[in-house]
Amino acid sequence: MSLNIIVLAKQVPDTRNVGKDAMKADGTINRAALPAIFNPEDLNALEQALRLKDQNPGSTVTILTMGLPRAAEVIREAIFRGADTGIVLTDRTLGGADTLATSYSLAQAIRKFGNYDIILSGRQAIDGDTAQVGPQIAEKLGIPQVTYAEEILNLADGFVTVKRRLEHGVETVKSPLPCVVTVNGSAAECRPRNARRVMTYKRAVSPSEKAKLTPEQQAVIDARPALQLQEWSAAYVEADPAQIGLPGSPTKVKAVENVVFTAKESLCIPASDDAQLEQLICDLITNHTIG
Repeated sequence: MSLNIIVLAKQVPDTRNVGKDAMKADGTINRAALPAIFNPEDLNALEQALRLKDQNPGSTVTILTMGLPRAAEVIREAIFRGADTGIVLTDRTLGGADTLATSYSLAQAIRKFGNYDIILSGRQAIDGDTAQVGPQIAEKLGIPQVTYAEEILNLADGFVTVKRRLEHGVETVKSPLPCVVTVNGSAAECRPRNARRVMTYKRAVSPSEKAKLTPEQQAVIDARPALQLQEWSAAYVEADPAQIGLPGSPTKVKAVENVVFTAKESLCIPASDDAQLEQLICDLITNHTIG
């Protein structure tokens, strides 16, 4: 059985390097001030998609990402690992979107995409940590959702069986297709780049990137359809201007800070002094540091 698989991937700022210039005056992230990376849990979702592709010959994995034109970088990275193609949803009017506006925009793109069997995404993005976009997309599309997935155990006869990793254990659930599955970081790591695919698709570009190439380079792209990534606008997916970008975002960020924890005091206890060690443990339990 061949499948049409959509993987939602996001190019995110590396939040390990947040500095004073990480936020703009309007409360949105200054992405130019931070290095961009492939959202980690989206890579876990990609691996689950590639496993489904391996198990179902003829299947297609399409990456859908929303962001600046440079977000095509995550599509290339996914293609190097085994994905087939990708779409960049990019438009100035989409900028500054919160989870509500983002999920609406992506849902509109998925409707435009049309025929799909399963949508996979990471549980959450490291630049927001809300875990809301996947479930919101499912609600907007009116399809089932399975969250906190750790492994897709089986997909057959119109149903998918998923192992979920919860706070106090695991759970196995079965859902009809199509559905949205959000994947935990505890799921299997994504496979590495394939050297042959890197050589084959390293020149894959979106229309915005292609426009910056020389005529000779553009001719090479035109001759190879597999190197042509798609780029969709808000108008193309028929998005309501009132529900996208800043106008469609009721959530506003007040401030972004880089907090560094420093030790104000220390206590040195000899390893042989059991009484002091026991007292320290009691104190830590009393002030809720542990326990």
